Amino acid sequence: MRKARGRGTISQVTGRPDAEQRLHDLARLRRVRDRIDREYARPLDVEALARGAHMSAGHLSREFRRAYGESPYSYLMTRRIERAMALLRRGDLSVTEVCFAVGCSSLGTFSTRFTELVGTPPSTYRAEAARASGEMPSCLAKQVTRPVRNREAPVVEPHLA
Repeated sequence: MRKARGRGTISQVTGRPDAEQRLHDLARLRRVRDRIDREYARPLDVEALARGAHMSAGHLSREFRRAYGESPYSYLMTRRIERAMALLRRGDLSVTEVCFAVGCSSLGTFSTRFTELVGTPPSTYRAEAARASGEMPSCLAKQVTRPVRNREAPVVEPHLA
C-alpha cells in the first residue's frame, strides 16, 4: 500500500512521507495529552478525544499507547487519581466529593482505580495522608506520593545476609 520514493515511503492515505506523517501524528497526540491534563475533571472519552484530534478512536488508542506506553483512558485516570490524592491530602473533602471533583461519575470505579494505582483505598489514604503530610511541605508530599502503576513499581529483591 506504500510506494517507495527515494529513501523513505509515502503514505497512500495522506500523500506525506512516513517520517513527516509520524511527526504530525505525534503533535496531535501531544495535543490530546495536553487536553487530558487540562480537562481531566470534564467528561472525556476516547471517542471525543479522537474526534478532537481528527483520528479514529482505534487509531488514537494505538498511537497514544505507542507514544506514551499507556492508553488514553489509563492516562486520564492516572491524572484524575493524582489530583484526587492532592485533594484527599488537603483533608477538607469527603471521598465522594473528591470522586466527583476529579471527573469520575462512579464512586465504585473511582475507589477501585485509586486502590489499583495507589495501593490503598481512598478513605485509608485520606486518613494516613492527613497524619503523614502534616509534617511535610506540600511540594514534597506531591512528589513522594505520585501514583505508580504496578508495572512501573521498582522490584525489590530480597536481601539475604
